[in-house]
Amino acid sequence: MQQTRHYESVIFDLDGTLLNTLTDLHAAVNKALVAYSLPPRNMDDVRTFLGNGYLYLISHCMAPVTDEEKTREVLKYFENYYYSHSMDTTAPYDGIPEVIDALAARHYRLAIVSNKGMDAVRELAAHFFGGVIPVAIGESADVRRKPAPDTALEAMRLIGAAKESSLYVGDSEVDIATARNAGIDCLSVSWGFRTREHLIKNGATHIVDRPGEIIDFLKEH
Repeated sequence: MQQTRHYESVIFDLDGTLLNTLTDLHAAVNKALVAYSLPPRNMDDVRTFLGNGYLYLISHCMAPVTDEEKTREVLKYFENYYYSHSMDTTAPYDGIPEVIDALAARHYRLAIVSNKGMDAVRELAAHFFGGVIPVAIGESADVRRKPAPDTALEAMRLIGAAKESSLYVGDSEVDIATARNAGIDCLSVSWGFRTREHLIKNGATHIVDRPGEIIDFLKEH
C-alpha cells in the first residue's frame, strides 16, 4: 500500500532561498546612495537588511539619515535602477533548478512569495522558473508584506493548496514568522542571507544545508 504524502504544496521565498540576488541588490543600493551623496554600504550590511521589503532596506542603509522625503527619493532611485539590473549577476543557487524540476515532476503545487517588489518578483520568476512555478507574489499595495501571512495565504489560494499539506521554505527569520502566521510548517535553508545560528535563535525547527535536502525532507514527511 502506497504511503500517503503529507506535503502536497511548497511555498518558496525567493531571495536567499531560490536565487542569489545579493550582488545585484548591493550594487543597486549603492548606486542610489551615492546618487544622493550618501556613503555606500558593504555587502554584509545589505545582507543583514534584506528580507523586510525595499523601504526597510533603504531606510536602514541610509541610517542615521531619517529624512522621510529623501528616503522616498532614494527608494525610487533604487527601484528604478534595480528593475533594470535585477538579472546582471543573479542566478539560482547550485542545485535549485534540479530541485524545482524534480518537485514539478512529482506534481507538487509550487509558488513563490517575496517582500521584493511585485514587478521584479514576476520577472525573475518567469525568467528562471517560467512554466514550472505558476504563481509568484511580491510586495504590493494589495497585500501586507511578510511576516504577515497575506502573500502565503494568497499563493495557497491560487494553487489550490491546503494549510495542512503545505510547506514553506525560506532563509530568514521573516520566513519563519510568515509560516507561523499562515499556520503552515516551515523548512529553513542555511545557504541564504542568514546563518544557521541566526535561524536557530529565531525559532527554526528544521534546517537544510543543501538544496537537494529539500527533496529528502519531503520524502520523509
